[in-house]
Amino acid sequence: MKTIVTLALVLTGLCATAQELTTYIAEAEANNPELQAYRLRYEVAQERVQETQWLPNTELSAGVFVSEPETRTGAQKARFSARQMVPWFGTRTARERYAHSMADAEYQEYEVARRKLALEVSRAYYDLYQLQAQQAVLGENLELLKTYEKLALTALEVGQASAVDVLRLQIRQEEVRERRGVLAELFTAEQARFNALLSRPATVAVMVPDRVDIPEEDPFVADSLGLNPELLRYDRLYESVAEAESLNQKESAPMLGFGVDYVPVQERPDVALPDNGKDILMPMVSLSIPLFDTRFASRTRQNALKQQELQAQKQQRLNTLEAALERARAERRAARLRYQARANNLAQARNAEQILLRSYETGTVDFNDLLEIQELQLKFQLSQIEAVKAFFLQSAMIHYITQ
Repeated sequence: MKTIVTLALVLTGLCATAQELTTYIAEAEANNPELQAYRLRYEVAQERVQETQWLPNTELSAGVFVSEPETRTGAQKARFSARQMVPWFGTRTARERYAHSMADAEYQEYEVARRKLALEVSRAYYDLYQLQAQQAVLGENLELLKTYEKLALTALEVGQASAVDVLRLQIRQEEVRERRGVLAELFTAEQARFNALLSRPATVAVMVPDRVDIPEEDPFVADSLGLNPELLRYDRLYESVAEAESLNQKESAPMLGFGVDYVPVQERPDVALPDNGKDILMPMVSLSIPLFDTRFASRTRQNALKQQELQAQKQQRLNTLEAALERARAERRAARLRYQARANNLAQARNAEQILLRSYETGTVDFNDLLEIQELQLKFQLSQIEAVKAFFLQSAMIHYITQ
């Protein structure tokens, strides 16, 4: 939960909407079926630890002599045997350590899936924010165009504008309505995808913030990638191979066997002897030595090769993550620059709009220029929203890589 809160705070610029995203991520972790499958795999691996204390099957045998052997003290009637083989000292402990290491590796797989799910939920969340914010901006521009239309109609009455100006403003309004309608459909589809991540009905409303601003300073992020679960997964797999080799060495040792044979003897009636008819009880100890078993030497070589393979895979993944981290940082800086540039351009466009509107009082307004300024404002506003989305998406990626 601490990781979830940290991620949400980073992604929402330390604003009040952090709680909303935190709640959505927690709900996804509780309900997402793919993540539940990873969690069950981990629980299965934990349960395998309980298997490690097994022993080979106890051998019980019984036999009846068809031709009874005669001994000095009587005839042997049958033979009953019980035997138990026991692995070499420390084998069961090594087996348990190996099972624990495999469970740890499965847990890292679960952690990778959990972090990826949180990243995916965050991406979908800010996709929804972009669509909703852009719809709001288009709505504001639509109202602005309606105001311009009223001005044009008034100017038309006094001969300061033409009917073409009015028609042009009406056409622009239809274009804005169309764009907003398209965004509304995309929002519905994106909302369904978001709800699918949380494993809930597609039509459930998703609460996203009306406005999100880029913070003045980037959140602090550690440079180390040592906490990334994708890299920790290779460490756990490497440890599991080491434990597998330790178990292999123990299993290559001899096995001890303990048993007892019991032979009932029939008493001889024709003679009087000491221990006449006394049953035979014979404890036994055996030793199973794998003199010609080449499996263990081969497993040792395989384990050494697997460790080399894991080291190479980890280095390759580390290189990929480092490159992705640098790219995410660069794209986040670029998003901040775009956001600031669009803010400056938007301020200039609004100043130009005010100048044009003031000229309306003198009857010299040029509605073509006004439409161009309005289109520029809309372009800057939509681009600024895209920059906000890009900033927080890259922040999510940076958090995934480094935390």
